[in-house]
Amino acid sequence: MSRRISLREFQEHLSRRLSGAAQGDGTVSLLGVQAGKSFWLLDLSASGEIVSVPPLTQVPLTTSAFAGLANIRGNLHAVTDFPAFLGDEATSLQAPGVRLLLVGTKHGNNVAMLVSRLMGLKNPADFEIGPAPEQAPAWNAATFTDKEGRKWQRLDLPALLADPKFMNIVA
Repeated sequence: MSRRISLREFQEHLSRRLSGAAQGDGTVSLLGVQAGKSFWLLDLSASGEIVSVPPLTQVPLTTSAFAGLANIRGNLHAVTDFPAFLGDEATSLQAPGVRLLLVGTKHGNNVAMLVSRLMGLKNPADFEIGPAPEQAPAWNAATFTDKEGRKWQRLDLPALLADPKFMNIVA
């Protein structure tokens, strides 16, 4: 039987774990996310804030992966639908678990990434590391396998933000 917890309890628990990781306790340093059918690991220190998806303002003449603009506490963020960017189906904003990662804030720009769901904080010791996929872009840094045999990709956020294909939203 699983114990149900409130959203507030979950957020407080996640906040404590994130705070511990940020202070260098060494137990957790990766954030797991699902983007369409694929699973990604992001360096926690580079990943930025996680928020619920606010209403998005559509922008004409942009790529299909550009989801729109989001107003987060008075700041506009350009939102890329990461699954769509990867060639998967566009993310349904009404799907349970969809979140927005403010990935650019720590890197000097207001870029956000829409993901299908959060998979939680991950300990690198729980994964077997492999090489990056052949002919992968620089931001697809490595392949990992968890204890259940699920494949994960390591996402290098600074390299993704430097990729002109990710940053160019013009169709």
